Amino acid sequence: MTAPHDGTTVFAADAAARRHGIELLEAAPGAATLRMAVTAEMANGHGIAHGGYVFLLADTAFACACNSRGVAVAAGADITYAAPAHVGDVLVARAEERVRFGRNGVYDVSVLRGAEVIAEFRGRSRIVRDPATGTTRDTAANGGHHGAGDENGPEGRA
Repeated sequence: MTAPHDGTTVFAADAAARRHGIELLEAAPGAATLRMAVTAEMANGHGIAHGGYVFLLADTAFACACNSRGVAVAAGADITYAAPAHVGDVLVARAEERVRFGRNGVYDVSVLRGAEVIAEFRGRSRIVRDPATGTTRDTAANGGHHGAGDENGPEGRA
C-alpha cells in the first residue's frame, strides 16, 4: 500500500504554483478550486495578464482534480480565452471531471473573475500509478496504446 494521493498532495509538491501565488481553496474527488491574483509581473506587452499565467492556473486546477483519481499526467490540454484579465484581478479556476474511461479522464476548467468567464480549459489525463496498489503503468510503451479489448475499449486507443 502506498501513501494516499489526491489533489492536495499534488498541489503541495507544485513549487511553480506556489511561486506564482496560486492557492488551493478546495479539493474533492474529480474536482478542485484554486485562486490566483494577477500581479504586475504577470502582465504581457499589452498590459493584460499573459495567457501563460491563466493557463498555469487552469492547468494546476486540472492537475489537482485528475490526481484525486490516482497518479495522473496530462495527455493534452487546450484553452480558449474569452476575456482579458488585468493586473489586480483575482481569478478563480474551477475544475470538474467530465468523464473517466479506463485510465483516461476528461476535465473542464472555468477560469473566472467574479461571475465573468476569462477562459475555458479542457484537459485530458492518464492515470500512471494506482494509488491503492502502487502499480506503475508505462504510458510510453507502445506509444501509450494497448491491444484490442483492454480497458480503453474495443479499439484499444488511449
